[in-house]
Amino acid sequence: MNVAERRELARRVLAGYDSGIDASTRAMTRALAKLDNAATVVLVEGISDQIALETAAACRGRDLAAERVVIVPIGGAHAIGRFLTRMGSLGARVRLAGLCDLHEAELFRRGLVAAGVGSPRTHAELADLGFFVCVRDLEDELIRAVGIAGVEAVLATQGDLGSFRTLQRQPAWRGQQPEAQLRRFMGSGSRRKLRYARLLVEASIGRNTLPRPIDALLSAV
Repeated sequence: MNVAERRELARRVLAGYDSGIDASTRAMTRALAKLDNAATVVLVEGISDQIALETAAACRGRDLAAERVVIVPIGGAHAIGRFLTRMGSLGARVRLAGLCDLHEAELFRRGLVAAGVGSPRTHAELADLGFFVCVRDLEDELIRAVGIAGVEAVLATQGDLGSFRTLQRQPAWRGQQPEAQLRRFMGSGSRRKLRYARLLVEASIGRNTLPRPIDALLSAV
């Protein structure tokens, strides 16, 4: 698979996703429909995490569907226990993995313990079970991976740099750290958050700076 083919595959990742109030439920339903044929199930908090992982895999020439790897957005870390119980019903044939934000790691840890998946006490022990923790959250990981100037360059390609400058001039955000401003800007619309999950993963791969949790998870599965 050449570079152009990898980029096209990565762009198609977003095509099947929509936004809106029911987007998370629809994405979850689509993923759950694939479980019967799954060899590996990756549990993530939301759709942007799913898109980031699928984009990274596609950019590296991997076809997760052919590999029977299913990424399930569970609709928030609070749902981890319920999903782990459901995964247990599939038996030992399914391998589990996951990705979560720093502040949700304890929910994932307790869920794994309660489901009898393991008894992790640290992030390293979570990783040993295939569950990886973002330093803060996905957006923070991607902004650090690409850099402020790099993210602004990506915004410019999408015609969003002017809108971002407007946000920076707002009283509530004037003088704030650019990392915080970018996180607010990218999270201000559901579709924008999904779009930049893909674009910033592509940018990080182009710089060979894919965030460690995403890189480690893909290596594990």
